[in-house]
Amino acid sequence: MPDTRQSVHVGIALDVICAHSYLGYSRFTRAADRLRSEDVAVTVEFLPFELAPGASTEGRPLLAVLEQTFGPEAAAGTASFAARAALEGLRFEYGKAIATGTFEAHRLIASAALQHKAESMVERLFRAHFTDGLHIGDPAVLARLAAEVGVVMDSVPTGELHARLERVRRLGITGVPAFLIERLPPLVGSQSENTLFAVLKEAAQMNGEHHVR
Repeated sequence: MPDTRQSVHVGIALDVICAHSYLGYSRFTRAADRLRSEDVAVTVEFLPFELAPGASTEGRPLLAVLEQTFGPEAAAGTASFAARAALEGLRFEYGKAIATGTFEAHRLIASAALQHKAESMVERLFRAHFTDGLHIGDPAVLARLAAEVGVVMDSVPTGELHARLERVRRLGITGVPAFLIERLPPLVGSQSENTLFAVLKEAAQMNGEHHVR
């Protein structure tokens, strides 16, 4: 018997060292869960995006990197952002966070997707970076996080991930998070939960109408 439920597919471009991606993804998951509770199938595809392509994975204190890049006011900006995020249940520990390249973290997400565990893996990587102060460019840390989520690593070749990163660049995505919801224009930035819910619902309804015709 065919599945007659409404459904919507979403592509999400993000980077797991991007604070706005973490906030936006957290809001998205709440919106998606609300829609799923209405018996709508929400499928998610993660599109890799590197904030700092080719960045070293040696690991440096994030606050020092931000201050070097944006000046001494960067610390005040992070404190303000962390306070706002705390109102939504997220804990940003900028003082512990480690700046690093994220190529291998994206490869882990791609491996998790093949095992239907990408959403859990992405959340764990965000929390590891921003809350736990873990170095998510360190292969040993990534292996430990993969084991926590139950993901087998290294099932996606390096060349394939490079190709995926290039495809995202060709889509014209220059900032994250970006939500590519089928049949609707992309949404860029950490949209509100209610905005994401409304757009997801609209797309699901449009899909339902299309399938009925």
